[in-house]
Amino acid sequence: MPLSFESAVALAMGLTDFERSTTSPGHSSFHLERMTLLADRLGGIHKGIPTVHVAGTKGKGSTSAMITSMLSAEGYRVGLFTSPHLHSVVERVRVGLDPISKDEFADLIEQLWPAVEWVGAEGGHNGVTFFELMTAMAFQHYHNIKADFQVIEVGLGGRLDSTNIVDPAVSVITSISLDHVATLGDTIEQIAREKAGIIKKGKPVIVAPQAEPDALDVFRQVARDADAPIVEVQNSFNWQKEESALSGQSFTLAGLGRSYRLWTPLLGDYQLENAASAVATANTLNDAGFSVSESSIVKGFKDVRWPGRLEAFEHKGRSVVVDGAHNPYSVTRLVKTLGEYVDLEGRVILVFAALGGHSAEGMLSALAPLEPAAIIVRSRHPRSADPTNAAETARKLGIEVAVTSDTVSGGFDQAIEMSEPGDLILCTGSLSVASEVLEELRDIEPEIYPNLRPSTDSTLTPI
Repeated sequence: MPLSFESAVALAMGLTDFERSTTSPGHSSFHLERMTLLADRLGGIHKGIPTVHVAGTKGKGSTSAMITSMLSAEGYRVGLFTSPHLHSVVERVRVGLDPISKDEFADLIEQLWPAVEWVGAEGGHNGVTFFELMTAMAFQHYHNIKADFQVIEVGLGGRLDSTNIVDPAVSVITSISLDHVATLGDTIEQIAREKAGIIKKGKPVIVAPQAEPDALDVFRQVARDADAPIVEVQNSFNWQKEESALSGQSFTLAGLGRSYRLWTPLLGDYQLENAASAVATANTLNDAGFSVSESSIVKGFKDVRWPGRLEAFEHKGRSVVVDGAHNPYSVTRLVKTLGEYVDLEGRVILVFAALGGHSAEGMLSALAPLEPAAIIVRSRHPRSADPTNAAETARKLGIEVAVTSDTVSGGFDQAIEMSEPGDLILCTGSLSVASEVLEELRDIEPEIYPNLRPSTDSTLTPI
């Protein structure tokens, strides 16, 4: 009898999962030997498909989606591997921008599981982790369907990430900032060096605009040592926004002897930086003998979609913005961008939760100039920070805290109730907050995992 989707998810979720762990593992917990052994046991599934490997702190998912959309528009069959997922684990493994089906997920687990068990029992490196299994699943599926390209997003860091067994046609490093400091290091140079671990000898690397010059210095040095051609997007491209609305933005982009007029539904100035990095990648693939036409680049940007990043809604007569920003730099850019797309004349009602290990204080500091009335919530994610602690931090920063809630849905309902027409409800602080609000807005059935903290009835606590 075929493995059911629920049974497949239970097997996968039973593995060690650093994404959901409430402790921050040090680098001693990471290596590539087990992932290499698993991929080789499965027949070298990570080899043979031209690969775009994408690392970074911010924008790597959006950039990966843009690259995938352009290649798909050209007619290539493109695998896209990203993490985390918003609503269902199947979102991690996509063909084009469409997730695999639940039946395909179950079939892949059944196909991979004997090798997973063998590596755990005989490999000498302990058991396969959840993220390693998901990585192998992506490689296996793209091997099965004979994909023309695979766009592989790094999970954490780069150097020791399980995706870093690929031999890329091109590597891409998006913007770097302080994040996951307990695991990757507490300086920009340390974090940049971990991300730079995806740079391979002789293979071109695209480096997105960097707010931190020290990060660019690290990338230059590592690329030079690896004899890897480097494209510094901030020094090779120019872009100019023309028009913007809640439906999208049009812009011009020029660099490396080419120019484009483009439109994308993805909002925010930072998406133009991501767009420049994606186009630089397409140009580099063109120079390497792959065809990515101008019309495919235009169509790719028009068709791209990537939920949970600066999405605006009208809901029950209220304006709602959802953004998965989860570090101070991203929240700062979100606040800067808001005024361009929405009317901020009314109050801002903030629905906020951070994950443990991310700087709630830094994000709330960036949100403070909006003078919001805050609703501090806890998401279903097991690493979601205690709302009581975040509420206390908000109050110290001079932010009015109206209520705390043990669920995102309860907090969002409270935001609707306490807001008035003309107010803005802003939901941010983590992708888990974004995903749970989107489930409310789009009536999406959440995928509840047995070993996650179960969703409970809302408990609202006045402050």
